[in-house]
Amino acid sequence: MPELPEVETVRRTLEQLVAGKTIESVRVTLPRIIQRPDDIMVFCAMLEGRTIRSVERRGKFLRLLLDELVLVSHLRMEGRYGVYQAADPVEKHTHVVFVFTDRTELRYKDVRQFGTMHLFHPGEDLAMPPLSKLGLEPLADNFSYELLKDTIAGRPTKLKPLLLNQEYVAGLGNIYVDEALHKAGLHPERTAHSLTKRELAALHEAIVSTLKEAVEAGGSSIKSYVNGQGEMGMFQQQLAVYGRRGEACHRCSEPIVKTVLGGRGTHFCPKCQTIKKPRTRSES
Repeated sequence: MPELPEVETVRRTLEQLVAGKTIESVRVTLPRIIQRPDDIMVFCAMLEGRTIRSVERRGKFLRLLLDELVLVSHLRMEGRYGVYQAADPVEKHTHVVFVFTDRTELRYKDVRQFGTMHLFHPGEDLAMPPLSKLGLEPLADNFSYELLKDTIAGRPTKLKPLLLNQEYVAGLGNIYVDEALHKAGLHPERTAHSLTKRELAALHEAIVSTLKEAVEAGGSSIKSYVNGQGEMGMFQQQLAVYGRRGEACHRCSEPIVKTVLGGRGTHFCPKCQTIKKPRTRSES
């Protein structure tokens, strides 16, 4: 957490709240969050006087586009952004503060302290780590069935760990992989190279529709996720399998099972998501 829908929700909120604001100064109290440049004073100095033009997203990363700079931010487990008045008390675990010329502040809070920030010149960010390692963008216009098929179809890897690998499809995490696989009727231990064309098409549709539905609901507030205005997401009320071990499947009433696959808790319906490859006459 957070995954693509939560990061997209934060992006939309920050676009409304900080686009057009000019940074007067920056304060950093936890230097290890700043990964590039490696000098905190240089990081702060580079941002002074820059205006945030827009806020974009790549996978689970935020991209704040400024004058001749791009700030790449990864929230990791529990990173949060919030916009405050300069006079508002600074909460515990607030590690980076962007002070704007209008006397408001964008504050980054991270209890677990796993978040990262990288500063690049335009064009560098997409060509260098961490963004250069990312795979397909599942909500992009060019995320087609053919593109997904070409990326994963021949691989002997099990579906759950494959879809969690950000080098193939960016932005998917534990919640939405479980949900998409259930929607597509695919067992998480099926291998990618065992899928029929029909199953691959169902998986493609399930990934896109699950993510779009989650974005429209503001993401899932599992554990501590809130958006940039402190509001909870509501998609957790629509979850079909994730976090529902022992509860009845909405399709068939079979109890949802939780197991561990690749070190990750994995939820599925043993009736709707069979491990056996279906027999077909026209597809292989």
